[in-house]
Amino acid sequence: MITPKKYKGVRDFYPADMAIQQYIFSTMKKVCQQYGYEEYGASILENTEIYRAKTGSEIVNEQTYTFFDRGNREVTIRPEMTPTVARMVAAQSKSLLFPLRWFSIPNLLRYENPQRGRLREHWQLNVDIFGSNNIYSDIEIISVSSNIMIAFGAQKENFEIRIGSRKILNFFLKDSLQLTDDQGYKINKLLDKKNKLSDEAFQTILNDILQDAQKEAQVIQFAQTTDLKELANIIPSEILTDIKILFTTLQKNNINNIIFDASIIRGFDYYTDMIFEVFDTGPENNRSLFGGGRYDNLTNIFGVSDIAACGFGMGDVTIRDYLETYNLLPKIEKTENDIYICVMSEQERNYASKIADQLRKSGKNITIDLSNKKIGKQIQDASKKGFLFIVIIGQNEQENNTYVLKNLETGEEVIENVIEVT
Repeated sequence: MITPKKYKGVRDFYPADMAIQQYIFSTMKKVCQQYGYEEYGASILENTEIYRAKTGSEIVNEQTYTFFDRGNREVTIRPEMTPTVARMVAAQSKSLLFPLRWFSIPNLLRYENPQRGRLREHWQLNVDIFGSNNIYSDIEIISVSSNIMIAFGAQKENFEIRIGSRKILNFFLKDSLQLTDDQGYKINKLLDKKNKLSDEAFQTILNDILQDAQKEAQVIQFAQTTDLKELANIIPSEILTDIKILFTTLQKNNINNIIFDASIIRGFDYYTDMIFEVFDTGPENNRSLFGGGRYDNLTNIFGVSDIAACGFGMGDVTIRDYLETYNLLPKIEKTENDIYICVMSEQERNYASKIADQLRKSGKNITIDLSNKKIGKQIQDASKKGFLFIVIIGQNEQENNTYVLKNLETGEEVIENVIEVT
């Protein structure tokens, strides 16, 4: 006997769950389309080499479903969408009209340790701009992410956008502290895990990397920076210009729940400049929800000159947790277009089918009871399923070419004449 238990870290979507999922997807799509983004899609299978090249060996070796197919080709079930969309853009770079505004909501799989907000399979909204290297693309990407949150009903005081910069960080590590590439890479990885480590553990690892108390103190001070003005003494003004424009413009556009956070890193190796994460500020679910940033050289692994790009990914698991935390999930109900047909006996079933066909042609969604239960029980079932309107069909209705439309909420009944049914 095979157990009906699902695979660890994935979800089954029963109809009620699917309705919520579709609400989440439709809200995401609506905002993206309002900004002029077009939807795309791709296969869940990719050549593993694109992840080894830019995502990082840790992701491939520890967190992906990677295997050899029957042709002895190494393939990976996509753990994220960004390398895929970069490949797609690179494949047709000569014929595409830039800048591109694209979005998708693919399912992704990673071999994670399942926990709240993190599963092995999830769906993720991906929003990207390709072919624009000015800061206003970054501003738009953050604006789209903020307005999706607002579209879900989130209040600005309940989420915060933390913005950092790989360019600023890299200058600090390489030019200010004069670290080696290996030391800089390890510091990046350490900062990415900072919130998961105790202060003592962080200090111990930092000491192992640098073995220089003065530089260690500078790294800690940098990671705690939340004011761009504090960086003026160690970072040249020309490197800070874009991030200053970003903050000023977002605030003018009434996006005020933003802070600079020098410790924001994000784990992927391909980010090149602005990076951001959206955080839930409430005590019940205080965590990162989603994020993104700029990645200007991902297409070069496909032999195509660098195409400027920035974007973000918003996972459905963390967003649903957020919506549940703040009671923002809608109650999915049947509408006036959803009608349940109750049939008195088998003799009227053919007539009921004709009624159903006619109502469907008028744009209604019709469900016919197939149970052969007594009419009272059929009406109870319709009510439990959430139907507001039912149609009752019996011998009298068939003989008179009519049907009874009943509102289960008010009890009102209306006899409708049928002309087209013969």
